[in-house]
Amino acid sequence: MAAASWYHRDISRVVAEELLAKAGRDGCFLVRDSESVSGAYALCLLFQRHVHTYRILPDDEGLLSVQTIQGIQAKCFRNLPDLIGAYQQPNNGLVTPLLYPVHRARQAADEDSDGEDGRGGRHVASTVPAGGAGAGVWLGAPIAGRTHISQQLHQRLQEQVHSSPSSDFMGFMAEYLNHHLQLDLEALRHGHPQLRHLSTALVTACRALHRRIDFTLAGLETLARVFDPPVSPRSPAREQVSPGHRSPQPPTDLELLLNKISTVNHLLSSLEKKVLKSLQETVSRHNLALPSVVAAPPPAAKPLAVQSFEVKVGKSQRAALMVDVELGTVTISKRGSGSPEETIPQDKILQLIKYQSMQSKVRLVYDREPQRSLSKDFVFPSARKREAFCQLLQLMKIQHSNLDEPDLISVYVGTWNMGSTPPPRSLASWLTSRGLGRTQDETTACIPHDIYVIGTQENSLGDREWVEFLRASLKTLMAIDYRVVALQCLWSIKIVVLVKPEHERRISHVHTSSVKTGIANTLGNKGAVGVSFLFNGTSFGFVNCHLASGSEKTHRRNQNYSDILRSLVLGDKRLGAFDLTLRFTHLFWFGDLNYRLDMDVQDILAHITKKEFEALLAVDQLNLEREKNKVFLRFSEGDISFPPTYRYERGSRDSYMWQKFKPTGMRINVPSWCDRILWKSHPETHVVCNSYGCTDDIVTSDHSPVFATFEVGVTSQFVPKKAPGSVPEPLACIEWESIEVIVKTASRSKCYIEFHSYCLEEAQRSGENTSQSCDVPGFLKLGWSAKHLPVLNPILPDLEYLGDQHLLLSIKGVESCESYGECCIAMRSMISSMAQQFETFLFHRGEETGSMRGWMKVRVPKDRRSTRERLYEWISFEEEDAEPVADAPTCPKPPLQRLRSRPHSLPEPASGYTNPAYFIFEGVP
Repeated sequence: MAAASWYHRDISRVVAEELLAKAGRDGCFLVRDSESVSGAYALCLLFQRHVHTYRILPDDEGLLSVQTIQGIQAKCFRNLPDLIGAYQQPNNGLVTPLLYPVHRARQAADEDSDGEDGRGGRHVASTVPAGGAGAGVWLGAPIAGRTHISQQLHQRLQEQVHSSPSSDFMGFMAEYLNHHLQLDLEALRHGHPQLRHLSTALVTACRALHRRIDFTLAGLETLARVFDPPVSPRSPAREQVSPGHRSPQPPTDLELLLNKISTVNHLLSSLEKKVLKSLQETVSRHNLALPSVVAAPPPAAKPLAVQSFEVKVGKSQRAALMVDVELGTVTISKRGSGSPEETIPQDKILQLIKYQSMQSKVRLVYDREPQRSLSKDFVFPSARKREAFCQLLQLMKIQHSNLDEPDLISVYVGTWNMGSTPPPRSLASWLTSRGLGRTQDETTACIPHDIYVIGTQENSLGDREWVEFLRASLKTLMAIDYRVVALQCLWSIKIVVLVKPEHERRISHVHTSSVKTGIANTLGNKGAVGVSFLFNGTSFGFVNCHLASGSEKTHRRNQNYSDILRSLVLGDKRLGAFDLTLRFTHLFWFGDLNYRLDMDVQDILAHITKKEFEALLAVDQLNLEREKNKVFLRFSEGDISFPPTYRYERGSRDSYMWQKFKPTGMRINVPSWCDRILWKSHPETHVVCNSYGCTDDIVTSDHSPVFATFEVGVTSQFVPKKAPGSVPEPLACIEWESIEVIVKTASRSKCYIEFHSYCLEEAQRSGENTSQSCDVPGFLKLGWSAKHLPVLNPILPDLEYLGDQHLLLSIKGVESCESYGECCIAMRSMISSMAQQFETFLFHRGEETGSMRGWMKVRVPKDRRSTRERLYEWISFEEEDAEPVADAPTCPKPPLQRLRSRPHSLPEPASGYTNPAYFIFEGVP
């Protein structure tokens, strides 16, 4: 199968259709992996400008058959080549015989050594891919071509030898590449995938490792026997076989080595517990009195001091605002007016309105007398001071609320490529968001966040050592002993999630995953690590990645992103078929993304000196690729107002080291914003980025650490206020009047819609579409009427509960059961007795694949319509219009949610919709 050029592995449906469209002849075909069934395949066949997709399914015995709908008896085949050969004949149930295979593109393996990023390339040197993802391309090559491949691989090996830990090992590998690789390739070509010659070379190269492990294993077993005399843990290779028991087949040398490594791993992990248990039993048996150890009480969180802000009131009146978070008051003291101080308790503050036209101005609305509210406008010295004042008031509201569960939490996200060097003693500036860019004000910098998520790349510290270093740093800064939610590592790529102790019980359903995107997607020098969990009723996902380096490797970075998006296993397993970016209420993606600036280095340096960042952001590869909808669709990023974070001279932040001398010549690494933090949230949720910047005093690496802080709305596990009685409760219902979909596809398959939500007991499914047309080439228009759409009944009918819920929809083909696109709809704005219109984009595997619109309503029983204001809803945003009269009564307006899907660094498109499917809806040519 690997030798077949028509087998394209795990390419997406969209890419497969594009390849067939380029081929353009009836009977063109290719085979790819199925997206809906693991271990199955999809046969894609072009006929009359439309792509027909057939599933190839394995049975219990591993035989393959094509699933057809013409009622023809299924034929079974031992392998894919036999199946394809049979269906090249006519009258086999397909729309046309398989005539013209569409060949897989030949792509050389991307070496992607990390040598240009400082010192991170040492892992790559000792590993040379044998076969791997590119092997299928090599197998069909003539002998001369395969000899040339051996020479290429041997040359690549020689380029890495200078950093190899063992020249003997490299010698064995060179022998294999020169003389035995061709034999393994020939065996693969004839269907024998064991790589026997590679196994022999590895066993020979690892003889010294065998001896060292034997020596270590003997010592560990001896120590274990000291503390556990009756039981002697033995290596699986040394187990005695009873005379009546038939001896199994002896393991190979390589299996024996793996068994020994497994035994060492088991002994090391269990030895500490064994010794502790033995000592405890000794103490108990001999009644030894040990000195009592009184646990020191955890240090109390540092109380916040009263903070004072100088402001202007009205035209020129100066005043001081004093915020006492602990007491819960705001005091207004006007300078030189002789007016008495005015103290406002936190429960009298009704609303805080931020002006968007004047970033340093805020309006405070509060109760003064019964039935009478007042408003005052204050102008702060800077936007940073205004944000600090608002954060303190928000914190005051949270601390003095009577809620059992929080509505709002603060999340810190940090990313740093450490350059394979130990960190400095203090990470204070990084963990408190101080430095360059949009940073925290000194009055709020040391307010502890609820969740800290730290992502690092090229981190040379041990896993436990790094986690304890972070916890100790936060304990010193915040006087809080943060708990570890998760740690996930892939080589030197690490992600750590820490949470306040009081939130530990609110965290559940923790999942971790990693994806390798290094050489042939088998090495972990590049790739991603991820963590997901529920915070009460809100799902979070965090991804830390290290993408391919080099200014010219934009396409490779895009492919890395796509591979991570497709392969990272996070979140609810029931949503595994959905695009990763739709599985979470809030998804944060960060790391050394390695996108560069497409500009001459001297011009870049001149713009940096003048702090002309807008000119540089216009040529930032990540921004350009996002504009083309290649990566990070519908993600958001904070405004970048700090200098490029790479590539600095280690030991200072005064100059960029943009020249790197290598054996192959001088390489230019232009200063760039390699280190980024982006996020994507479900519609109509609350998330505000309060800071985004980098440090200017951590200089151990050639990258500067980057930070971002977020104010995030969360939901609790809802408890109905009305207890269920004996009378059947009225149900809420979600009703659909119609749905229209346009998907980017050359298929004419009938489709159905799957509906998923945490508010439903199980997923629901619509009938087949009732209308279908393909007037525009490459697009399929589908329609469903109310009769073919299910009425959905949420598990709880309460308005307060339903307003926080979302529906995930997936458009699936009837024949292939594969998704043509997925989307998310917020239920909050659909709650009405009248149908409301919605429209949204469809996504699949990181691509925008179409659009959906329709009419729906969410009906709530009359006695379940009570709700409450969330803590974050009392802060709103408003454009400045007429100046209010001082101390004039006013009625607070409902909060206006700030909707910004793109940073200022990324210019807004002419229309909010860039997907061509949307314009087909509207009849725009």
